[in-house]
Amino acid sequence: MDHIRTVQDIYAAFGRGDIPAILDRLAPDVVFDPDFDGTAPWLTRREGRDGVAEFFAALGALEFHAFEPRTFMAAGDQVAVTIRIGARVKATGEALPEDEMHLWTLGPDGLVTEMRHYVDTAKHAAAALVHH
Repeated sequence: MDHIRTVQDIYAAFGRGDIPAILDRLAPDVVFDPDFDGTAPWLTRREGRDGVAEFFAALGALEFHAFEPRTFMAAGDQVAVTIRIGARVKATGEALPEDEMHLWTLGPDGLVTEMRHYVDTAKHAAAALVHH
């Protein structure tokens, strides 16, 4: 299986706003951000395809002006991707940090079983909570 291609397809679907195409590439028991505790509305543990759909709904709190997957690195059942983003929180006007890393884990059937965001959670939380 070409795990990099699967992850590239997910990002392409995200760029088109095609959430159903993303959900089709996820295992039914997928987990997004297993260690997050709701630091920001979009950074919280999500389980199953319905939970991941809630993640994408939570991204509605953000205004993206750039989203660029840059480097794809694969080993075994994982794909790591460096991302450059340009986004701000609609409610606060605060910008999010520009650099992230996403770590995707895929099962033997080629479906995503886990995805983790590696971000500056303190800056995300501050951007979500600051009020002018």
